[in-house]
Amino acid sequence: MRDLDRRLFLLGGTAAAGTLTAPALAQQTLPSTVEMRQEVSASSRRNTHSFRALDWRPYFNSLRRGAVLVDIDSRVLHMWEESGGYHVYPSSVPASEGMTRRGRTTVTRLVLGPSWSPTPNMRRRNPEWPAYVPPGPQNPLGTHALYLGWKYYRIHGTHDPRKIGRRSSSGCIGLYNNHIEEVFGMSRVGTQVLLI
Repeated sequence: MRDLDRRLFLLGGTAAAGTLTAPALAQQTLPSTVEMRQEVSASSRRNTHSFRALDWRPYFNSLRRGAVLVDIDSRVLHMWEESGGYHVYPSSVPASEGMTRRGRTTVTRLVLGPSWSPTPNMRRRNPEWPAYVPPGPQNPLGTHALYLGWKYYRIHGTHDPRKIGRRSSSGCIGLYNNHIEEVFGMSRVGTQVLLI
């Protein structure tokens, strides 16, 4: 603790003398181990990039029926309402690139209180999983689900909020239940979806 206090005092004195700018001072007070600095820097860059406001026009021709953009690398869902309203949500994304689907599709169905059945591949990887989970608090799809034009792919809530912000799904995009409720309310059949 004394070393940290001493370093902060010295950095503060140097900054006061005008040799360090405020951003440089903030960088100097990061954790002292190289691993921690790299971890903080990488997550800060990802979060800063992912939660900035985006313009819809580079991605969609119009906002007819609304538009959803999921940035897999940044683990964030951007949503534009047809009226132009804009929203950003942290998300979970597929656990590996092999489970990830990118490209354009649309919302084909909106389900309040979805049931869940693991895909055949999921059952092969996890034979102990149940064949069916009814709607309810333990359902992996959470409280609401947007079914997409791709078989087995959905944007849905989660019964395990620890998954949000991580590579943790078998292919779907997960949101906190209160966030998927908002997205559900702004979506309709035909809402455009782009995963990049």
